[in-house]
Amino acid sequence: MRAAKSQSGVMLIEALIGILIFSIGILAMIGMQATAMRNTTDARYRSEAAFLATQIVGQMWVDRANLMSYTAPGYAPRDAWATQVSATLPGIPSGAPAPTIAVGAGNEVTVTIRWLQPGETQVRQITLVNRING
Repeated sequence: MRAAKSQSGVMLIEALIGILIFSIGILAMIGMQATAMRNTTDARYRSEAAFLATQIVGQMWVDRANLMSYTAPGYAPRDAWATQVSATLPGIPSGAPAPTIAVGAGNEVTVTIRWLQPGETQVRQITLVNRING
């Protein structure tokens, strides 16, 4: 009888340790889910920025005669595109610089789009370089 009395409460301790291990596992799964959502959002914004950069370069291919007009605000197709960038990507009006387009020697076009993801302080950017011949 003495052996049974010395082990009283062990089952309760085992149950509490099991609950602790289960809780740590659940917290780890919640952390992994948050990371996955953050990475998915980042990939979404990167793909949208790449699409927008490719879109303006495609428009510049069609409008080769006015390439230099795309470098500064005031040209209607460029302004419409910049408005679309501001509407699509977060942080453009309130933090990140506006998208830039530069035309260099040999009609080398550099499109840079910057954005600020919600809840972050680091500005992200994508740069597309393309040579427009013709």
